[in-house]
Amino acid sequence: MSLLVTGSIAIDTVKTPYGWSEDCLGGSAIYFSMAASFFSPVRLLGVVGGDFPFNLSDVFEDREIDLRGLEVREKSKTFRWAGSYAGAMNEAQTDGVELNVLDEEPAAVPEVYSDSEYVFLANTSPGLQIKLLDQVGGAKFVAADTMNCWIENQREELEELLGKVNALIINDGEATLLTDCHNIVRAADMILEKGPEVVIIKKGEHGSLMSCKDGGIFCLPAFPTTEVKDPTGAGDSFAGAFMGYIAQRGSSEFSVLKKAIAYGTVVASYAIEGFSLQGITSASKNNIDDRYDFLKQITDF
Repeated sequence: MSLLVTGSIAIDTVKTPYGWSEDCLGGSAIYFSMAASFFSPVRLLGVVGGDFPFNLSDVFEDREIDLRGLEVREKSKTFRWAGSYAGAMNEAQTDGVELNVLDEEPAAVPEVYSDSEYVFLANTSPGLQIKLLDQVGGAKFVAADTMNCWIENQREELEELLGKVNALIINDGEATLLTDCHNIVRAADMILEKGPEVVIIKKGEHGSLMSCKDGGIFCLPAFPTTEVKDPTGAGDSFAGAFMGYIAQRGSSEFSVLKKAIAYGTVVASYAIEGFSLQGITSASKNNIDDRYDFLKQITDF
């Protein structure tokens, strides 16, 4: 089944207690695409500047990631993000941001992408997310991400977006900010009232909660990894595996969503074990399936 992601493509500089990675490949669309490609072909939509130093055809070699939606603007500069982590590394400290191409018009959806059945709107302005979604007709399942600054500064546009998507994937802090409720179970119900059929609230090292409009609820702990080198991209990797599995199955039934969350949890556990894409690319599908089986075993009672 066709899966489309639109989001940032970045040049990152990341510092953690375990090292420093300067000018590495990052961005929500990159992590999402790599994670989703374990399960489904992916259509990537994004923009970079003439300074972009990576060849994505080489990065995604042997993976079914369609780059016809990649736009290179030679006179513009690529989005840059610099961040650091300390202590338990639960949250990044943003040390610098250069929006560059993200402050311009988004890429146009190629005609060959317009029939995409599964769509993920990675974190960006809700106004831009709506513009992009309007270019894709007939999608069966649309999920979106957002962040604090959009909740605080573009609430009206975000509320409009919530009425157009099937699922919202956010963290617990964002859920509290969006609903002014510190109980995440109640916060999930309040978000469902805004339009989505499914809400997934990520709680970092404490796992995730899924709540559905039909009454279904599911909780899963994080995978118990002892290697945490760089949490950057973990949430986008979670979303990529989640959506990739749904697209593979061609279904968003509750039983499928639960397995999709488990696969998202597992792939995210690989993402945090290395800088940039090192953690994800070190894993094979067999490795992922083994961790999935182990996660299922330790949460069964």
